[in-house]
Amino acid sequence: MTRKEMTHFNLTTEHGLTAQEVQASRQTAGTNELVAAKKPALWRQIAHHLNDVSSLVLLFAVGLASYMALFQGGGWTKSIVIGAILVINVAIGLYQKASAEKALAALQSMSLPTTTVRRDGVAQSIAAKDVVPGDLVLLKAGDQIPADGVVLESTNLTVDEAVLTGESVPVAKHSLTTLTAIVDEQHVYSGTAVTAGTAIVQIVTTGMATELGQIAGLLNKTKKRATPLQGRLNRLSGWLTSFAVLGGLVIFALSIWMQNQGIADSLMIGISLAVAAVPETLPIIVTISLAHGVKRMAHRNAIMRRVNAVETIGGVDVIASDKTGTLTQNKMTITRYWTPKSKTSFAADDLTPAGKDLMRYLGLATNAEIKTVAGQEETHGDPTELAIVRWLASHDRSRAKFERLAPRVAEDPFDSTKKTMATVHHLADGQQLVIVKGAFDRLPINWTPAQRAAATQVHDEFGQQALRVLSVGYKLMPQTTSVDWAELTQDLTFAGLVGIIDPPRPEVIPAIQEAKRAGIKPVMITGDHMVTAAAIAEEIGILTPDQRVLSGTELQTMSDTDLADQIHDIAVYAPVSPSDKIRIVQAWQAAGKTVAMTGDGVNDAPALKAADVGIAMGITGTEVSKGAADMILTDDNFATIIAAVREGRTVYQNILKAVEFLVGVNFAQIFLMVGAVLMGWGAPLLAEQLLLINVLADGIPGFYISREPGEKAAMAQPPVENDESLFARGLGGRLALRAATFTVLTLGIYAIGRFGLSNGQATIGTTMVFLVLAVGSMVDIYAIKDRQPLSLASLKRNPVLNWAMLLAVGVVLVVATVPGLQHLFGLVNLPLSAWALVIPAMLIPTLVLELAKRWTRRNRETAVDLAWGDD
Repeated sequence: MTRKEMTHFNLTTEHGLTAQEVQASRQTAGTNELVAAKKPALWRQIAHHLNDVSSLVLLFAVGLASYMALFQGGGWTKSIVIGAILVINVAIGLYQKASAEKALAALQSMSLPTTTVRRDGVAQSIAAKDVVPGDLVLLKAGDQIPADGVVLESTNLTVDEAVLTGESVPVAKHSLTTLTAIVDEQHVYSGTAVTAGTAIVQIVTTGMATELGQIAGLLNKTKKRATPLQGRLNRLSGWLTSFAVLGGLVIFALSIWMQNQGIADSLMIGISLAVAAVPETLPIIVTISLAHGVKRMAHRNAIMRRVNAVETIGGVDVIASDKTGTLTQNKMTITRYWTPKSKTSFAADDLTPAGKDLMRYLGLATNAEIKTVAGQEETHGDPTELAIVRWLASHDRSRAKFERLAPRVAEDPFDSTKKTMATVHHLADGQQLVIVKGAFDRLPINWTPAQRAAATQVHDEFGQQALRVLSVGYKLMPQTTSVDWAELTQDLTFAGLVGIIDPPRPEVIPAIQEAKRAGIKPVMITGDHMVTAAAIAEEIGILTPDQRVLSGTELQTMSDTDLADQIHDIAVYAPVSPSDKIRIVQAWQAAGKTVAMTGDGVNDAPALKAADVGIAMGITGTEVSKGAADMILTDDNFATIIAAVREGRTVYQNILKAVEFLVGVNFAQIFLMVGAVLMGWGAPLLAEQLLLINVLADGIPGFYISREPGEKAAMAQPPVENDESLFARGLGGRLALRAATFTVLTLGIYAIGRFGLSNGQATIGTTMVFLVLAVGSMVDIYAIKDRQPLSLASLKRNPVLNWAMLLAVGVVLVVATVPGLQHLFGLVNLPLSAWALVIPAMLIPTLVLELAKRWTRRNRETAVDLAWGDD
């Protein structure tokens, strides 16, 4: 901040802004809110949902069919049905995105921040968004700072800036004395919190002009890369489009050359092939699968802000996690203590008589408070002192109980210069107790060489364990009215020291173990000290002997090439800056990995947005981190991430099953159409019949495959690589087998119906092929939905699918037997002999798939060779 920026402010703390000055300042600076990137217009959102190859092919088919209907006298059935499919798909996508945004808005509305300002000489509480530059804000312990400003007056002010820096140790702030040399210790920043003391702060910048706002601006410029699923489905659509175009040209030419049909009829056959080539319901099934995953994850305390992130979370290779508040509890805790009366240190729960005295001294010299308000814990004070209060409470003690026998009569507050705090207490026997607590090397203790050596050894041991050390000294003396702190605090007796750390969340260790079993590498990225980060990472299982810690300084000197070469061997990065976090995420992405980044602070937000899946904490997370994230954990539970991974893998498996269910038959339809024309039979199915099979017979059961529960071994398989094809891990072979089965079966059925059961009546063959293709492709969904051999239990596991099957089969039979519908779709009544062939033929594909499944199981050599989802 420069002197020029400050000159228009009245640096008095007596009055504050007038109503007119507030209005003028608001007109200049606007409201004190962060501005998100502008939401795309509705037409852009619709275009985004149509921007995949399958949708583009269908758009072309709609246009071509509409042209035929207008100028060639064709019907509007194809145009209406394909157009309806596109409309439904876009509507579902828009609805799910809106639902996720509403869930986020509901989460954000749980916190409506207010602040206290002085205006017209009167202190008043206002919404934080109404703060303007020039306002005088009155702060006390526990308050959140609403905007950037300078400290005009303060008393022992310390501020937790972890949301900006990642460092959990509070920062001491001092009052502004002159405009000529404003330093960081006189600044306070939006989104940070007062941990101790009081202050009057004059606001300088608000909204997007604050430090927090600049980070928000960076978020608006950070772009998401496409999800792996989007890439795979686009590649699949590209293949199908190539087949459709090639097959359409071939069948168009063959129809003219071999069948002597006109251009209009030949073009209609080409459209039929395009309809057969593209699985029209696949985009809808994918959307429904993702939407269903969103709902299931919400029940598991994970709100998905981006629907596609449901699939992406299932394929993550790396979870890059912030430490403070994510892997740890963000709650400083005393874990060990030592007194001169013992040779070794003790766990905080193991209280010796000397330990009780040490606890009493600490409790008497503490100002922090923990209260329960409306069932929620409310803390006031420095995190170190809060650790003392929690230690007292765990042993049913409190400062109030101690002060009944030793009331406090004087206090010398802590400051960052002397790094100690002192209190004086009167005792019932006429003596007074002086207590000094603070940094080990600042206590004025009367040491003997042996005492100093023993205490120094324990102090260093605590430091090696990443514990922050707090030391205590005391002195008993006659009561006096004099408060000469220099005299009172000399010649102290050493009482002992305590080790404090922000402990890991209890659920983190098993969650990390499960992540590793699932082939996921957990990485810690933090702004905290290297020693502290390494100790926590080793305790929870992130840092293992074959991995190492990289400091932020080392990272900044490394080239991108060096980082890429070493990144697989690094488990902890500490301390690092927000820009470093983005670089680490992008380095993993450049290595072909799918990266999830967790965090709760403002400093985490850019990396959250750059990651493939950004994961924010719903309770402790800042609004900026939530806005940047793809997923928000409403319980701040790291283990919820692993549950989300399991759910994401289930969604991906079900999408693969939908692809297998739809695409295999679509290839068979192409080969059927081209094969029949090559044999001189003409097109065996009409476009309307193909559309009915693709949309109704395959579509309705396909919608409910998204409700299949996950395979048992889903979390025992490695993540899917970004460049891995949809046809990998056995899917390509199963598709080929299914396509070949249906091609041979349908060509044979058509030939028997047309030439064997009738005297060249194409409609008999067409009706038989329609029934076998429609019902047969539905029935074999049971062989596809479970890689285990078909059983009664698997048949019952998804009852809604069974009802959908009955509905779809019923509709197909009605269309094939009711005279009016028969005529509309070009079908005829079949003789009993035809039904005797059609009914068993419907079950042949399922029988082939089940036999292949059992053959594969018998020939599988080891469990490592399992195709993903095969068991």
